[in-house]
Amino acid sequence: MKTLALIPHYNHPATIVRVAEAVRAFGLDVLIVDDGSRADCKPVLEETARRQGVAVLYRAANGGKGAAVKDGLAYAEQHGYTHVLQVDADAQHCLDDTAKLLAAAAQNPEAVVCGWPQYGADAPKARLYGRKITDFWNMVHTWSTDIKDGMCGFRLYPLAVALAVVREEHVGERMDFDTEILIRLYWRGVKPVWVKTPVQYAEGGVSHFRAFEDNVLISKMHARLFCEMVWRRTFGKRPSENHE
Repeated sequence: MKTLALIPHYNHPATIVRVAEAVRAFGLDVLIVDDGSRADCKPVLEETARRQGVAVLYRAANGGKGAAVKDGLAYAEQHGYTHVLQVDADAQHCLDDTAKLLAAAAQNPEAVVCGWPQYGADAPKARLYGRKITDFWNMVHTWSTDIKDGMCGFRLYPLAVALAVVREEHVGERMDFDTEILIRLYWRGVKPVWVKTPVQYAEGGVSHFRAFEDNVLISKMHARLFCEMVWRRTFGKRPSENHE
């Protein structure tokens, strides 16, 4: 395994340095993909790159978390990595558990290793309810309870199959990305391995989840995945393969 830590970043200057330092401490190469952040973020990123030896890829305009991760996956391929550890930039993840994800991936190199969030009393109720709805639809899409959490951005991908999914199928480019790629990987036989990990919601923390727009995107994603699931179970292949 040759693993790259990928941090999609958008306007998190207060936490990005800490997150990069935490994953760098595990001996991993680190790539920050800046998704069109404010101008005041660039000096922070440049200093982080200089002091910690991390790479920074700048996107000209904000395209969404999924778009940033897709660029990072392509970068990983170009630089010879076999696996990619995705880490959110907001410092909500318990990054000490990086060791657990790496160990699980070493034992299951063909699997996608996912953080299974363990929430405390600080978790916003709206987030918890929203996740329960997504959990229900993920059971429908997979006819299983194998997807414990589709939205956690702390996970480790086998690179080749993750790239195949984003290049050959529709995968959303914003907050719909994390769930959609996980379901599509599952449909390809890439089963998840789960690592329990606590999630913190710090007071005054910055979230870029857009209550209306992103919920609409996620609803459209579930509708799309449901229709494809019915097609697959009926015809045994993707709709795009019908005329191949």
